[in-house]
Amino acid sequence: MRRATTAGFLAAVALCTSLQIPVHAADAVPDTAETARLHALFDAQWERLMRTFPEWATFVGDHRYGDRLRDASREAIAAEFDALRNELAQARAIRRDALSARDRTSVDVLVHGMEDFLRMEPYVGFRSMSLGALDGFQSGFAGLLRVSPTAKRGQVEQILARMAAYPRRVDQELVLLREGLALRWVPPRTVLERVLTQIDGQLPADIDHSPFFEPFSRLGKDIPAVEQEALRARARQAIRDAVVPAVRKLRAFVADEYLPAAPAEGGLSNYPDGAAVYAARMKSHTTTDLSAAEVHAIGLRELARLRGEMDAVRKEVKFDGDFAAFVEHLNTDPKFFHASPEALVAGYREIAKRIDPELPKLFAELPRAPYGVRAMPPHMSSDRAEYYERPALDGSRPGWFNANAQAYKKRPTWAMETLTAHETVPGHHLQLARAIELGALPMVLRSISYTVYSEGWALYAEALGFDLGLYKDPYSRFGHLQSQAFRAARLVVDTGLHSLAWSRQRAIDFMVEQAGQQPAYVSSEVDRYASDPGQALAYMIGQLKIIELRDRAKAALGERFDIRQFHMVVLDQGSVPMPVLERAVSAWIAAQGKGKS
Repeated sequence: MRRATTAGFLAAVALCTSLQIPVHAADAVPDTAETARLHALFDAQWERLMRTFPEWATFVGDHRYGDRLRDASREAIAAEFDALRNELAQARAIRRDALSARDRTSVDVLVHGMEDFLRMEPYVGFRSMSLGALDGFQSGFAGLLRVSPTAKRGQVEQILARMAAYPRRVDQELVLLREGLALRWVPPRTVLERVLTQIDGQLPADIDHSPFFEPFSRLGKDIPAVEQEALRARARQAIRDAVVPAVRKLRAFVADEYLPAAPAEGGLSNYPDGAAVYAARMKSHTTTDLSAAEVHAIGLRELARLRGEMDAVRKEVKFDGDFAAFVEHLNTDPKFFHASPEALVAGYREIAKRIDPELPKLFAELPRAPYGVRAMPPHMSSDRAEYYERPALDGSRPGWFNANAQAYKKRPTWAMETLTAHETVPGHHLQLARAIELGALPMVLRSISYTVYSEGWALYAEALGFDLGLYKDPYSRFGHLQSQAFRAARLVVDTGLHSLAWSRQRAIDFMVEQAGQQPAYVSSEVDRYASDPGQALAYMIGQLKIIELRDRAKAALGERFDIRQFHMVVLDQGSVPMPVLERAVSAWIAAQGKGKS
C-alpha cells in the first residue's frame, strides 16, 4: 500500500486530460482572460509538481531538480495539501461560462480530480504505508539512480548530492511509518518479509556491485578518465558513509519494530476505516462507480468464459488429463523453458522484432521513441512480475521492458508472446511513447499514466496479437488466454481480499486453481494486491471498456469503421479516465457519421 502522495496526486491530475476531447459543437467565443487564467493554473501546477516531487521529475526527464529528494516532513506534506486546496480554489473561481466547451469540461474534471485527492487527506495511516511487496520506498532510491543521467559531470554531481541527502530522507520516512504504526496501519507480515529480502539484495559486500553504484558504471565518454575515477571514488565513499547506513537503519526498523506489529492478513476490511479507503481506491483506479460486488461478479463472469476457452485448448492438443494436470505439464516440461537467463531475454527480443513490422496493420501512426528489452536488477525477487519503464520526455532515455531473467526456470515459452505484446508493442511502449510525442498536449497529459487507461490498453493490446502474427500454436494461445484469465481472477481476488474478508491463502488457492498460475508467482501477486488495493482492478475494467467502445463504433459505422483510425482516437487522447475516453470516441463516431475525419 502506498501513501497518496506523488502517485495519488498524479492520478488525480491526470483527470485534467479531458482538454483533448474533440469538440464539434459550435462554441460561444471564450473570454481570453479567463482562458488564460485556466491555462496559467495548469502551467503553475506542473511547475509545482516538478519542484515538489523531484524524483518524479527525473523519471519524466526534467533534470532541473536532480540534486534533490522530496521533502517528506509532516510540514511539507501539509503544505502540499494546502497548495492543492489553493489551486482548487483558483479553479473554482474561474468563470465556467466564459470558457470554451473544451475548457469548461477541463476545469470541471480538474476540480473533480483535486477533490478526489483531497478526500484521502484524513487517511493518514493508509498514506503512511510506503513499503510494498513489489516495490516501494525500500527500492525507490535504487530505481531512481538507475534512470538518472550520467553523460555530464554536472549530472553526476547531482547524483552525489542526492546520496548525501538520502539519510535525511530515510529519517523522514521513518517518522511517517511510525505514525502509521501508532494508528495500526502496518502492511501484512508476508509483504514486509518481501521488503526485507529486497533491502538485503541492495547490500552486497562489494559496493561496486550495489545497485547504488550502477550510475557510475555508465559515466559519459566526455568525462575525462581521471575525473571518472575520482567520481567513482566519491561515490564509493558516499554509498559507504551515507546510503548504506541509511538503508540499514530502514531495515532495522522493519525487522525490529514494523514486522512484529504486522497483521497476518492484509485486507483493508481489517484496518480502521478500511472500507472507506477501499471504496476510494477502487474509484481512483477504475474511474467508475462500480461497487466491489459488481467488480467481483464481472471477474467471475469473465473467468468462467476464459476457463472454457483454456480447456478447449487442452482438448485440442489431446492432452490425457484434467485441467490441473495440463497446467502442471505446461509448467514442468523442460521443452517449454529457456536454458539460461540470457536465452530468456533473447527470446523476448525476438518476439518484439516479429511484432514491430506488423504494427502498421493496426495503427495509422507509430511513435518514434525506441524501446529495448533487458533483465531487471538482480536485487529484485525471482517472483517479481515483469514491468515497463517509459521513455523520458526529453528523449534522453528509451522505453524498457524489464524481464525477470532470474526466473527463467519459471517463465514458460508459451507465455512469452502475450507478455511481450503487453509490455512493449502494441502495449505499454506504443501507448506511452505516443503520448510523449503528442506535443500539442499539456505536459501533465504527456507524462501521466492513468492506471485504468494504461493497463486497460496493454491488456487490450495483448488480444491484438492475433492480428500481428502471434499465438499461431495452441500453447501460445493458451498462454494468451491464461494471461486474460489471470486479470479476470484479479477482479475476484482483490475485491475478495479487501471487501469480502478473504484470507491470503484462499486468494492464492483461487488463482492457482482458476487461472492455472504457479503458486510462488501467485503468492507474490496476492501480496502485491495487499500492498496496492484496487490497482489490480484497472486492467480488465479498462480493457472491457475499450472493447465496448470499439464494438459500439463498429456497429455505428459499419463499413466505414477503420480500426487504424479508431486506435489513434484512443491513443491520441493521452492517458485519460474511462468516461473521458468514452466521450472522445462518441464524438469521433458522430464526426465519422457526418463524413468528417
